[in-house]
Amino acid sequence: MVQDRSGAGDPVRTLELLWRASGQPAQPGRRGPRQGLSVDAVVRAATVLADEEGLAALTMRALAQRLGVTPMTLYTYVPGKAELLDLMLDDAYLRMERRPADPKEPWRARVTRVAEDNRDLMLRHPWITGLAVTRPPLGPGVIGKYEHELAAFDGIGLTDTEMDAALTHLLGFVHANALAAADDADHNSRLSQEDWWAVSAPLLERVLEPDRYPLAARVGTAVAGYHPGTIWAFGLRCVLDGLAHRLSSRAAP
Repeated sequence: MVQDRSGAGDPVRTLELLWRASGQPAQPGRRGPRQGLSVDAVVRAATVLADEEGLAALTMRALAQRLGVTPMTLYTYVPGKAELLDLMLDDAYLRMERRPADPKEPWRARVTRVAEDNRDLMLRHPWITGLAVTRPPLGPGVIGKYEHELAAFDGIGLTDTEMDAALTHLLGFVHANALAAADDADHNSRLSQEDWWAVSAPLLERVLEPDRYPLAARVGTAVAGYHPGTIWAFGLRCVLDGLAHRLSSRAAP
């Protein structure tokens, strides 16, 4: 399956656009771009389209229609969808609220805020969870976000490489949780959890034998469905506890 991913476009052109280093886009012929249109306006419109309809609906043709221009005009601002995705992701990161880290604040609180801020971002822009980011766009948004989030781990006893690894591990947990939450929201838009269980429970009660699946029956009854908030809180606590254990074991004689 082909997945939308960052870093799939022309790296030089992408960096120029990310840092707006190439000046204004070349003006096409007589038709010219619509007055007032800019790279920023294209990125904002693309983000709204992806928020509303998902990445699959985001095509250059669909975006051009939304902006009221021809696809050829749109290409004078952004070379293609690959570069556009990098611009969208970097812009989303650039717009994140960044509260300065207080060195006196406990590190768990700082790291928790990083996790919560990223989860909130992904819930606002569910398309981010569907974007593979093995090569993040190195624009002002990505680098500023990286600088800000590393500060949550700075000075707690990790090496530089461990700080990067700890942040990556944390964001991996956040991404998985946000992806599950987005999937749950999509299913709930068609059939709520309560309605799904109401339809499924009678058959499951007939076919599932408690003697054959004792743990599944006991735990499943206790859980009684999918609870994103509970899973988030428990998972984040495990990540923090694991990091705390590593730090304490290193400090021990």
